[in-house]
Amino acid sequence: MTTIFKKTPNKEGFFGRFGGQYINEDLKKEFNKIYDQFLQIKKDKLFNEELTDLLKSYSGRPTPIYFAKNLSQKYGAQIYLKREDLNHTGAHKINHCLGEVLLAKKIGKTKVIAETGAGQHGVAIATAAALLGLQCDIYMGQIDIQKAKPNVERMKILGANVISVSSGSKTLKEAVDASLNAYKDEYQTAFYAIGSVVGPHPFPTIVEYFQTIIGTEARKQFMRITKSLPDYVVACVGGGSNAIGIFNGFIDDKKVKLIGVEALGKSEKIGENAASIAYGKEGVLHGFKCLLLQNKDGSISNAYSIASGLDYPGVGPKHCYLNKIGRASYQTISDAQAICAFYELSRLEGIVPALESAHALACAIKLSKKNCGKKILVNLSGRGDKDIDFVLKNFPMQKVRF
Repeated sequence: MTTIFKKTPNKEGFFGRFGGQYINEDLKKEFNKIYDQFLQIKKDKLFNEELTDLLKSYSGRPTPIYFAKNLSQKYGAQIYLKREDLNHTGAHKINHCLGEVLLAKKIGKTKVIAETGAGQHGVAIATAAALLGLQCDIYMGQIDIQKAKPNVERMKILGANVISVSSGSKTLKEAVDASLNAYKDEYQTAFYAIGSVVGPHPFPTIVEYFQTIIGTEARKQFMRITKSLPDYVVACVGGGSNAIGIFNGFIDDKKVKLIGVEALGKSEKIGENAASIAYGKEGVLHGFKCLLLQNKDGSISNAYSIASGLDYPGVGPKHCYLNKIGRASYQTISDAQAICAFYELSRLEGIVPALESAHALACAIKLSKKNCGKKILVNLSGRGDKDIDFVLKNFPMQKVRF
């Protein structure tokens, strides 16, 4: 394989024009200290043995690749699913949460502070904190609390302090705002366990490191199952952790097309979608530079998606970079299309996907209709337990439209 992209950011945390640290000097010193500690600890044999054991015996890795025979027969392509929904806590989030909380414990922190949208990151970080004996504060938008009630209840059962955020759009952006503000007052004893490959350096790099296990597994599994590489690798993108995780397994394989799927929401109109790469402009959000949804006056726009884990107005710096150099392409899927894919996978394969993952699946179905016989690997990043009540109440069975 030939390397065709920068595997790591430069010393200031930039991938090309994207990334960096747009924060005060005290936090820069703390974050740079954390990065140095991370670089040392990730080479530590005992740390890696403990993390590997937790991922295997506690979380259930490796997750399998499943050939979706019924879906493939209906739409024409060979559709495979990387079953991250089978992880303990129901999504890929546990991969980096176990890593982050174990890292926090190793460097002497006593609390983790986090944000969550759909609640999958919140459940995973609360789970890891309970397991490893750290306190846990989780900030969540008031609207998202209402949409993902089962996950909120799980977090509380696990001992986390769930803090409702009622400012602004009452969703993920405001939850990140509130968690960062809280962390600024507690950074000497707490660790900021961010939920995706976003935020100031080094957090995108730390989360990416722990999520790359998805792609490492997937490449080996796909080669073993099919004796070939996939033609397409597809994953949903909000902040972008599950997508970067699986992309990294194939990013040096030039013939494999990487497709990130953003939430088109209700329409192309700013404020009615969460498609930062499709409709965003360069800007600074939560301490890093990225493609960012902005109003006409340059202020940060509200983001919207039926999937709470995708309604973030920015996107990870490495995704911005991969889009810029053309290594990955980014497409959009609407609420209606995601709902249709949600029902299709449930009815054809007996697998209920998270609404976030349903966006990736909808894109794969659209690809299938134009790529009969091609191999498409979808990262099924989470299961839909959290979404069932919301979908049944608001979106009864609909005719499939792709």
